[in-house]
Amino acid sequence: MNRIFAITIVFLMIISCEKQAEFQSETINQAIENGKLATEGYVRSLHFVEGWLTKTDSASGLIPTNLTKQIDVWEPHNSAADNYAFMVLTVYLLDKDLYNGEMLDMLNSEKKLTSRVKSLPDIYAFSKQNFLSDEIKMSQIIFGASEYMKDGLIPINEYIGKSPWQDRMMEMLDDLQEFMQKPEDLETLFKDRQASIEEVNGEMLQTLSRVFWMTGEQKYLDWATKIGDFYLLGERDLSQIDYLRIRDHGCEIIGGLSELYVTLHFANPEKKEQYKEPYYKILDRVLEVGRNEDGLFYNAINPKTGEIVDKNIVDNWGYTFDAYYSVWLVDGKKEYRDAVLNGFKNLNENYRNYAWEGTSHDGYADALESGINLYNREPVPELKSWIDSEMQVMFDMQQPDGIIGGWHGDGNFARTAIMYSLWKSQGATIQPWRSDVILGAEKSEDGTYFVLTAENDWEGKLIFDAQRHKTILNLPIDYPRINQFPEWFTAESGKEYSLVSSQKELTGKYSGTQLLEGISVNLNGGEKLIVAVEN
Repeated sequence: MNRIFAITIVFLMIISCEKQAEFQSETINQAIENGKLATEGYVRSLHFVEGWLTKTDSASGLIPTNLTKQIDVWEPHNSAADNYAFMVLTVYLLDKDLYNGEMLDMLNSEKKLTSRVKSLPDIYAFSKQNFLSDEIKMSQIIFGASEYMKDGLIPINEYIGKSPWQDRMMEMLDDLQEFMQKPEDLETLFKDRQASIEEVNGEMLQTLSRVFWMTGEQKYLDWATKIGDFYLLGERDLSQIDYLRIRDHGCEIIGGLSELYVTLHFANPEKKEQYKEPYYKILDRVLEVGRNEDGLFYNAINPKTGEIVDKNIVDNWGYTFDAYYSVWLVDGKKEYRDAVLNGFKNLNENYRNYAWEGTSHDGYADALESGINLYNREPVPELKSWIDSEMQVMFDMQQPDGIIGGWHGDGNFARTAIMYSLWKSQGATIQPWRSDVILGAEKSEDGTYFVLTAENDWEGKLIFDAQRHKTILNLPIDYPRINQFPEWFTAESGKEYSLVSSQKELTGKYSGTQLLEGISVNLNGGEKLIVAVEN
């Protein structure tokens, strides 16, 4: 046992409750501050849900796309994918009654009312109590389903695992395959929206790669490989097209190809080797002509000529950097990791209070998630200070009634806030959650410290996070990916852990299974409970 940690253990065991307030450990003080930040994120997320639940349609129980021009419609690619999904995740953590009640009712209503082509949903109009369009438009159906799965259901699935929302994802995915036999067919379907070809194919690659590992079913990898062949061995060479969108609604293909590339590294190395040179060609071209002097990406480029089509800076820069970092993980290509690190270096100097998407909170959400996900892999102090600073900017965009912008992107506010809160508690959560029970955590060289305080007496469980990339998705490595919730401190069921607590009865050896199921805690109002887990 580390000597410093051992001294800390002894000290924690002998101090009385009255002396705890005088304990001046820098790590514990930081954990307390982190708890305040985590709680703010949770309170704001739940307030967002409460605000939007006042806007549901009285007949269907569904939420509208926005509160202005599209208040009469529910859209799978907007209402469901970006807003409803993160209402679900919020209440899963913070309000189990809402999770098992109104959120599940909304899912059942959505399936019943909006499924149009088999299980695939379409836009539903509240005033008609029917579909908005009398005509079935397969481009709209395909786009809506791919968005709903990748942006909404995949993140829920990656955090929760088996659930009715996982079932919804899988039924849509299986029904969608019939209508996406050939990737090139999308060129006809989206002839007026070229970027949607890359968006949909990229979303499918992300979904299929993860579902392949989750299920072990070869059909999903075969489907993904068809798309990969189209871009890397076929006719649509992204390094030679006239328009490549690097921001969202286009950048999905870069990340999607990286997920397939990583998957093939483990599942089919020969195929991966075929992809290597053409994929590097795309990544290298984007680095060559697609970045500004700070190492961040432009919104859109013409890879063929090198022209910058849109000089505004990508808000979701981390989503593209995820691809480079993933390739570095499997290939050890140093230049790609260097590109990621280079993108961090000027954030504090040039991108504080930055108008990522004008006045929209959505740009902040994507930029902050970019930072959090990559900080999980590369804990650069400058990146941490930028995230902490800019999170407060986004928080200040919430209105008193809980609504943020009054459109489907409000859910992204909660997604980012939850991601931030989980970081500040090192992935640990409490059940039942209560806003006056503050949980924060901080990692040190000796161990990870979890600190709980409460205004009033509380009885519940302190639950530690799992290696979800293994337990839910069965991934071979935890590569960075869009819309994942990063893992911080995680417990493994086959391991034993040493815990030391300011409540002596909690000190002892615990199995990983016990930590994952949660440690029972009785907390008096005003008490500070410290739980240290040895490295």
